Amino acid sequence: MGPVTAGVLQLLALIGALALAYTPLGTYMARVYSADRHWRVERWIYKGIGADPDTEMRWPAYLRGVLAFSVVGVLFLYLLQRLQGVLPGSLGFRSIDPDQAFNTAVSFVTNTNWQSYSGEQAMGHVVQTAGLAVQNFVSAAVGIAVAVALVRGFARSRTGELGNFWADLVRGVVRVLVPLAAVAAVVLVACGAIQNFSGIHEVGQFMGGLQQWNGGAVASQEAIKELGTNGGGYFNANSAHPFENPTPFSNLFEIFLILVIPFALTRTFGLMVGSVRQGYAILATMATIWIGFTALMMWTEFAHHGPAFDLAGGAYEGKEVRFGVGASSIFATSTTLTSTGAVDAFHSSFTGLGGGVAMLGMMLGEIAPGGTGSGLYGMLIMAVIAVFIAGLMVGRTPEYLGKKIGSREIKLAACYILVTPALVLVFTALAMALPTPANSMTNSGAHGFSEILYAYTSASNNNGSAFAGLNADTQWFNSTLGLCMLFGRFLPMVFVLALAGSLAEQRPVPATAGTLRTDKPLYAGLLVGTIIVVTGLTYFPALALGPLAEGLA
Repeated sequence: MGPVTAGVLQLLALIGALALAYTPLGTYMARVYSADRHWRVERWIYKGIGADPDTEMRWPAYLRGVLAFSVVGVLFLYLLQRLQGVLPGSLGFRSIDPDQAFNTAVSFVTNTNWQSYSGEQAMGHVVQTAGLAVQNFVSAAVGIAVAVALVRGFARSRTGELGNFWADLVRGVVRVLVPLAAVAAVVLVACGAIQNFSGIHEVGQFMGGLQQWNGGAVASQEAIKELGTNGGGYFNANSAHPFENPTPFSNLFEIFLILVIPFALTRTFGLMVGSVRQGYAILATMATIWIGFTALMMWTEFAHHGPAFDLAGGAYEGKEVRFGVGASSIFATSTTLTSTGAVDAFHSSFTGLGGGVAMLGMMLGEIAPGGTGSGLYGMLIMAVIAVFIAGLMVGRTPEYLGKKIGSREIKLAACYILVTPALVLVFTALAMALPTPANSMTNSGAHGFSEILYAYTSASNNNGSAFAGLNADTQWFNSTLGLCMLFGRFLPMVFVLALAGSLAEQRPVPATAGTLRTDKPLYAGLLVGTIIVVTGLTYFPALALGPLAEGLA
């Protein structure tokens, strides 16, 4: 079997698995976030944190809950890292420096999981499990909660109430993420991923130095890392490390975990707004972009030139031979079209155009299918933009799901789509203009520029993957990337929740003969076109200086 055929068959198997999980998982999540009763363990949690789960919140109160919970998370994780040197289970590692502790705390709380350190050489068991793994659960649950609040904004009318943040957060963790992650961890252990709390083992000499391995609760963290579209890794090699990702099957399973919740949330959306067909339209848009980008990535990596590539069977540099070019291409596309950031290959070693495809996937806003929750609310924002454009074309007030898209709504949506590009382009320009940040580049020219552009794109979109080759463990990059992660996560949430509150206050508008049907293929095509055009107009000049210049050279 040729490598191209193997890659295509893996893609088809993945699509089949996602299709089987779509209806039951999407339906289950709709029931979770629409339920009236609380589980006993949930009531214990509410009592412990002093929250009343039955109190409805308007959007400012919901936002305050999101921000307060996230601030506490940042402070706790920062202090945990700063105290690591005196904690048990630290494996002898020292406390983390202030700038790196800030960067890492912000990274995991914002669901970015950008790492400017080598996991196996910096973090002990306590920080990994009580700090990083916990944030993998709760940061993903925060994203789903905000998405559900926006869906309620479309579903409700003549009220500004969007539900209860604390109830949505706890249910997301207890009823969705913990059960799925537990099953996924067992599967990964069965595949060969390690799960222990052993210390550091010396295993012999390697290239003139002493080789050391340390254990850890890897399978459990790997499960929620992918399921919650978190990213990061217990080891510096990330999902290319055999302790995290042992076999080709585990590799495909991890891609499945990355995609299953974001895709299934479209059915949750359809059920909660009372129209499954609306969910299918959003699903079709996401799936079209994901499959298109995967095919494009495979083409750029398989369309190699020269006898060395021909003998190797593909562009194998920086890729795990256990997985091959096809599986690495699927993984790279899936991880950059979601807010995951996990990698099973060295993105910097992809072809020039292949690296550009990965970068463009993040620049879309990671909405195909995007992160847990963030992908859905990002796509719904683009849906609002698309119906506004359609309304301008026919000369009538745009509507979406029975809600008028007026000046307030379109301003909030426009602010949402401007935040991330501003962060990416401004900080990339500063890093290239100032003398010190450029010293972190190990490559010059277009590829060196791509390293910095990729870093700020990854941080601002809360992705977390790295182009590598860039020494990001400096005060400049730890601080500026941390700011990008903070603003890139929470400023868009402000506009999402404000939009949800505005929509929930409206009276429903009855459909007429002139209403644009947003559950039809025509609208899905319009939505895909809107996403591509908006992204292209925003980022094409920067891409032309980096991956396009390198790929066409």
